[in-house]
Amino acid sequence: MRLTDCHNIDDFRALAKRRLPWPVFDYIDGAADDEVTRRRNRDAFDRCDLVPRVLAGVESIDMRTTLFGREMAMPLFLSPTALQRLFHWQGERAVLRAAANAGTVAGISSLATIGLAEAGALTDGPKLFQLYVHHDEGLNKAMLDAARAAKFDAVALTVDTIVGGNRERCLRSGFTSPPRFTARNMLSYAIKPGWGLNYVLREKFSLPNLATHVSEGSSVPKSVAEYFTSMLDQSLDWQRAEAIRKQWDGPFCLKGIAAVEDAKRAVDIGATAIMVSNHGGRQLDGSISPFDALAEIVDAVGDRIEVICDGGITRGTHVLKALSVGAKACSGGRLYLYALAAAGEDGVSRAIGLLRAEIERGMKLMGAKTLADLGPHNLRWR
Repeated sequence: MRLTDCHNIDDFRALAKRRLPWPVFDYIDGAADDEVTRRRNRDAFDRCDLVPRVLAGVESIDMRTTLFGREMAMPLFLSPTALQRLFHWQGERAVLRAAANAGTVAGISSLATIGLAEAGALTDGPKLFQLYVHHDEGLNKAMLDAARAAKFDAVALTVDTIVGGNRERCLRSGFTSPPRFTARNMLSYAIKPGWGLNYVLREKFSLPNLATHVSEGSSVPKSVAEYFTSMLDQSLDWQRAEAIRKQWDGPFCLKGIAAVEDAKRAVDIGATAIMVSNHGGRQLDGSISPFDALAEIVDAVGDRIEVICDGGITRGTHVLKALSVGAKACSGGRLYLYALAAAGEDGVSRAIGLLRAEIERGMKLMGAKTLADLGPHNLRWR
C-alpha cells in the first residue's frame, strides 16, 4: 500500500497502522473506556441526510470563510494534537507547512515537539495555540508569552482535560512520552525499523514548550493520561478561564464545550470562539458527540461567538452537515494524524486535498455556490 492508494481517511489509517509500532498507532487510534464516544462522533453524521438543490449554476464555488480573524481558504482546519514527532519524524513542521499551503489553520499543542518560536516563524499561515493549564503558573505564562511573541493568531484553552481519560489501549501497550521500551512492547517497535531508525538517528525527542519547566513528557516517561491527571491544574474554573482570557489580547477559544450552559458562559467571559468537542472520545466515554450537541449550541450562541465542530470528521459531507447546522468551521485531529504517520508532509497535504475536493464536489451537488447558501433547509434528520 502506497500514498497514492489512499483515497480517504480510512485508507490513511490503514497505511499508518502498517508503518507505526503498535503502541504508537493505538495512541492515535484509541479512546477512553469502551470507546463508545469515539465511534459515536463519526456515526452521528449518519443520522442526518443532506437535501441537495439542483439547477443552481455552480460552475464555480467559493468555500472561503473567516475564523480567528483570518481568512481561510476552506472551512476545515487541523486541530492541535500532541507528540507529533512520534508519528513521523517531520512532526509539526509537516503539519504547519501543509496547512499553510492549503490556506487553513494549523493548531499547535502545549505538548508539541517543536517550540512555539519555530512554529511561528515556519509559515505565514494562520495558527492556533492550544493551552493546557499546568500547576506551574510560570509555565502557563511562559507559553502564552511565547505564543504572543511568535504572533500566533489565537489561543484555545482546553477545558475538558481536568483529569486524563481511561485510555485502556495505552495501558495495555505501555505507551508513554517519550516511549518506554518494555519486554511487552519491544517486539512491536523492533518490527518497524523505519520508525525506529528515524526516532533514534534524528533529533532527540522532546517537548520544548514544557522542558524548561517540567521534565515529565520530555525526559521522564509518562503516559498522556497520567500527565493530565498529575500535571494539569484541577482547580481550573470559570474565574480562572476569564483571567487567562484577559492575558491574551487576540481571538480566544474554549476547546471542549458540549453543554449549552457552558457555551453561554464562554460568551460571558469574552471568548470569541468555542470548539464543540469531546477530545475525540479520549476523555469521558459515553458523552454526547460534537455534531449531536451542535444545533442546540448554535441556536443559543451562534450569533455571538464562532462555533466550531471538532471531532468525527472524516468526509467532506460531514463538514457540509455541520455548516448546514450553523457551525462556522470544522476541525479534526485523527483525520491528519493518520496521514502524517503514513507519509509525513505529503500525506497531510494529500489528506487535506482530498477533503477539500469532497467539500467542493458536495457543494456543487447540493447547489451551494458559497457557504452562506448552506442551512437547515439542506438537512433532514432520521
